[in-house]
Amino acid sequence: MADKVRVLVVGLGNMGASHASAYHRNPGFEIVGLVSRTIKSKKLPDELAGYPLFENYDEALAATKPDAVSINTWPNTHAEYAMKALNADAHVFMEKPLATNIEDAEAVVKLARERNKKLVLGYILRVHPSWVKFIELGKTLGKPLVMRLNLNQQSNGPAWSWHKNLIDSLIPIVDCGVHYVDVMCQLTDAKPVRVHGIGAKLWEDAAKQNYGHLHVTFDDGSVGWYEAGWGPMMSEEAFFVKDVVGPKGAVSIVPGHSEGKDQLADVSDSADIDRHTKTDAIRYHHAEVGPDKNFVKKDEMFNMTDEPGHQELCDREQAFFLKAIREDLDLTESMDAAVNSLRIVLAAEQSINEKRVVELA
Repeated sequence: MADKVRVLVVGLGNMGASHASAYHRNPGFEIVGLVSRTIKSKKLPDELAGYPLFENYDEALAATKPDAVSINTWPNTHAEYAMKALNADAHVFMEKPLATNIEDAEAVVKLARERNKKLVLGYILRVHPSWVKFIELGKTLGKPLVMRLNLNQQSNGPAWSWHKNLIDSLIPIVDCGVHYVDVMCQLTDAKPVRVHGIGAKLWEDAAKQNYGHLHVTFDDGSVGWYEAGWGPMMSEEAFFVKDVVGPKGAVSIVPGHSEGKDQLADVSDSADIDRHTKTDAIRYHHAEVGPDKNFVKKDEMFNMTDEPGHQELCDREQAFFLKAIREDLDLTESMDAAVNSLRIVLAAEQSINEKRVVELA
């Protein structure tokens, strides 16, 4: 039996706690420490009780000497923490984004290659069956493609604080946008050539613009837009739009909806982390018409209601991380894709700041 991979988990917020739970239950991992600057005041799940606790990342890294480090901290620490882990001879799992600027992102990937260590990014949609099917079907629609994607989130309850804190590091179309422009790149298999962004600051308490919209043009003629807004003022209407249109038809993800939520006490549907990935169905619309100009085929509906939830998706990500380490998988494509998606969303932010279209070299 292969030795367990000794993992240090850094950051215990929404994603960090879920990843820690995945390591706890996966027999291939052994958690050697949990790191959070507020860990002494943080209430940990019962399953994580008993693991060594640290408030300082450098001290934890030196004390535990892990085989792998799981980085789930604020985005502005990602590159620094990843490079420290790689230099300590550890593999790295890191929540998106790879960094807050392209130079740091490229430096992290370069170091992972030089150190011959695995670098897996938390692009959760890549392990999600609905999104895998969405991309598979989207590739059958011909070219060019029109891609329409958004994820707006209404901030209340616990989401108020974590959205505000995230905006201190990155605007929403950068932080979440890497997921969705990565989907666009997979759908088109084409090179992004032009990006335009717009944004607005609607939230007085937030440090940066809390709403943004980006447009991407690809060298095959495909175009796509992504919209993201966080804040207590965001609408719950049309917060989840996920579809792709081509000459042969359209493919759309139909979202699930929560029933019986307390609007004042509960996190809103749009901010519910399970709702970000959970779907009810995928609709496949066929554009072909007959001599009478009526559609030849009815829309197909793919039932996805038995899909994995958020925790199960985190379990899948960590199972892949373990596989990558044990089987020495070549992660070139996924690392390059992470840099590419970050380049696109940062170009959108540049476009907003400079009030111009940005051409991608």
